[in-house]
Amino acid sequence: MIEDGTEATAERTRVEGPRQVWAGLPWPVRTAVTWSACLVVVVTGLWLLGKIAVLLAPLAVALAGTLFLAALLDPVLLRLRRFRVPAAPAALLTILLLLGVLVGVGVLVWNLTASQFGELSQQLDQGLERSRDFVTSTLPVTDEQLDRLLRQAREGLSGGAPDPVRGARTAAEVAGSVLLALVLLFFLLKDGRSMWRWVLRRMTGPNRTATAEAGRVGWRTLGSYSRGTMIIAAIDAIGIGSALVLLGVPLALPLALITFLGGFVPIIGATVAGAVAVLVALAANGPTTALLTVAAVIAVQQIEGNLLEPLIMKRQVQLHPAVILVVVTAGTLIAGIAGAFVSVPIAAVTWRVIDTVQRHRAPAPA
Repeated sequence: MIEDGTEATAERTRVEGPRQVWAGLPWPVRTAVTWSACLVVVVTGLWLLGKIAVLLAPLAVALAGTLFLAALLDPVLLRLRRFRVPAAPAALLTILLLLGVLVGVGVLVWNLTASQFGELSQQLDQGLERSRDFVTSTLPVTDEQLDRLLRQAREGLSGGAPDPVRGARTAAEVAGSVLLALVLLFFLLKDGRSMWRWVLRRMTGPNRTATAEAGRVGWRTLGSYSRGTMIIAAIDAIGIGSALVLLGVPLALPLALITFLGGFVPIIGATVAGAVAVLVALAANGPTTALLTVAAVIAVQQIEGNLLEPLIMKRQVQLHPAVILVVVTAGTLIAGIAGAFVSVPIAAVTWRVIDTVQRHRAPAPA
């Protein structure tokens, strides 16, 4: 009996020892250790998901593009379904409408701007000479130093030129991703709601209610984001493109198209697209036109950011600018341009889903 009591005491001491040490720590240390451990787990999980997405990049890009386009085209599909068009023909007509718009815009832009490429080459040469004279006359840089910098930049670009084999493989992956996205888009438009009902039927109790509400909120957020972003990007493209036409900047339509595509990457995309327009204006028409282009770009972006975006995007998809910058940067580092495009909608949908689930799990007020 004495030996059994001694063993029990030793076992209790061995168990309670770490607890006493943990309880003896100051509460800021315990809080910091707990949050650090949770942060390590979350960051490790996100890193693993990022690595898997990079390894399966064509599939990940196709799935992201499919969800984005499905949320964008869902109102068109619902309108066709209200006219009693069957599911399969309605999905096919929606995709054909999308392809028709994309091909039509591409052909229109090419026909209107193909003749300007030859003129732009000469204007770029003249603009580069003016820019060179401006740099050497205003900055403490000599012609020899500028030539050396340009030579180093040219050598760096030539040294980092893509491998033809790798470029062909990338082109094949892009083509495969586009084809896969179109096929998945057809099936998602056709059977998406029945698939979601099948998932909900496999759940019971409060989990089913929370999952249904989170799914509705996430899908509504994605649709609002995709349509709102497209409208804002179109407004930016029209405003900046009109300013470029009035200022006589060549290739105004391609630059407007770049602005439209850049609008899908919040903050960073608009800044890069505006910088490209300013550089073309500087090279083609000189510093005065470039300064006027800067003013036009800033004016359009300020009107869009302070007036149109709050009205169009509403509160359900708004994220803080700091969060957007961090998310876009992380997406760019993980998956390049594709990551920059999909990072913000993923963050917006994730936040809304988590918020909805937390509200369902919160206890009812007394």
